[in-house]
Amino acid sequence: MRQPAKGVVAAGHPLTEPVKGVVAAGHPLTAQAGARVLREGGNAVDAALGAMLVSFAAEPLLTGLGAGGYMLVAGRDSRPALLDFFVAAPTHPRADAGDGAAAQLRAVDVSFGDAAQVFHIGPASCGVYGAPAGICAAAARWGSMPLADLAAPAARLAREGVVLNAGQAYVAKILADLLTSTPECAALWAPDGRILQEGERLRNPELGDALERLAQDGAEPFYRGEVAAAGCRWLAAHGGSLCARDLAGYQAIEREPARVAYRDREILTNPPPSAGGTLLAYALALLDRAPAPPRLREVIGAMVAAQSERTGEFVEGLDQEGFLERFLAARLGSTTHISVMDARGRACSATCTNGEGSGVVVPGTGMHLNNVMGEEDLNPLGFHRHPAGRRMPSMMAPSVVLRDGEVELALGSAGSNRIRSALLQTIVGVVDHGLGVREAVRAPRVHFEDGVVFAEPGVPLQELGEWGSALRVVRFAQLNLFFGGVQAVQRLDGALSGAGDPRRGGVAVSA
Repeated sequence: MRQPAKGVVAAGHPLTEPVKGVVAAGHPLTAQAGARVLREGGNAVDAALGAMLVSFAAEPLLTGLGAGGYMLVAGRDSRPALLDFFVAAPTHPRADAGDGAAAQLRAVDVSFGDAAQVFHIGPASCGVYGAPAGICAAAARWGSMPLADLAAPAARLAREGVVLNAGQAYVAKILADLLTSTPECAALWAPDGRILQEGERLRNPELGDALERLAQDGAEPFYRGEVAAAGCRWLAAHGGSLCARDLAGYQAIEREPARVAYRDREILTNPPPSAGGTLLAYALALLDRAPAPPRLREVIGAMVAAQSERTGEFVEGLDQEGFLERFLAARLGSTTHISVMDARGRACSATCTNGEGSGVVVPGTGMHLNNVMGEEDLNPLGFHRHPAGRRMPSMMAPSVVLRDGEVELALGSAGSNRIRSALLQTIVGVVDHGLGVREAVRAPRVHFEDGVVFAEPGVPLQELGEWGSALRVVRFAQLNLFFGGVQAVQRLDGALSGAGDPRRGGVAVSA
């Protein structure tokens, strides 16, 4: 029998020998970086930060310094907290610019094989990035290792280059129009006039310099210094609206996690103004009303109910204090993710996204800015409707499952609007069906949106009966990254295990 590589959690089964922790992430280099930090004595947050910094070089289509995200920290030695460093709305584009000064969003079609989605890119799609602020805030709040030590491997990878694996090459292929939309982006991704393919090396030396700058000088240059000025000048010259005032006013915000009871567990997830955690909590609370385990019809029914609540009133209310409690009481009366659990019982669940990227790479910085302002999923009321400075209503929902007050499961997902359905089904798999973390992550998924049920092979659609006949069903030929990328770690009877989602080339690595 072929033996797994050292440190890789084989088949997602619990580890029987003492370990310092487990890291699950969307790329082997990302997970290995986190595990290395644990072996060197770092805690779960240190490991998540080390992994996140490496992901900027190894998974640059999904994340980066120009991105935003969230980090949920919980465990025996820390009060649960959610660090919000997601993208904020910038100054609105000039609607009256008749001279072409205001750039327009550019639509690009992205095919997932069995489904397609439209994304919007260009300078007008760039929101206020939060990754530099989030990294520095997390390191100051929970970190135990110097940021310079965590950033050095990532900077080296960015300069030397990362060989594209099959997963990253596939994402590059489906995003080819985006990656060739500007000369600066094409210089990275199509240096010979064609998109880089599996086995070829992506290099971004300027990103390496920026990572070292972050470790040395903190977030200040990225919001009020030279890096911020370079980005604002470049965007202004190309019609973007992100300006110095937008960046100077940005801060990472620590929030109280949303809490919802499910069976004999408590779920901690992303609170408002994020949308994903609120809708996940609502779906779980609906399922908790019925006996366990829920049938497929009940799971899809919870997805239908959650989707139907995403109205204009819901989106506008997310920014109001106490919204989650009022929302649940009245009704119940894209992206990378890294999950870490250390031997001391602390868990860190961190989700970060660049959207798909805007195609805007700021010269001299190595930063590919996000396209969050062009994401239809995050702008259901129309583009550029949010006031400047407001956090965008993300679908990202880093989450933790507590059992008797102890962290049992830490998880999160990539996948745009499919994040909440991916997490819902993974939690149901572990809690209701008693699946191990690997089996729960690999189980076939469904997703409901706009009257359509999307289903991977193996989903028992016959269980829907007559109710399902009124729904349009799109069947996928195989597991697909359309359905998210759940990365999860689990503690069961004192033993640790982890699972990386095969849909996104994820792996789990022990330390």
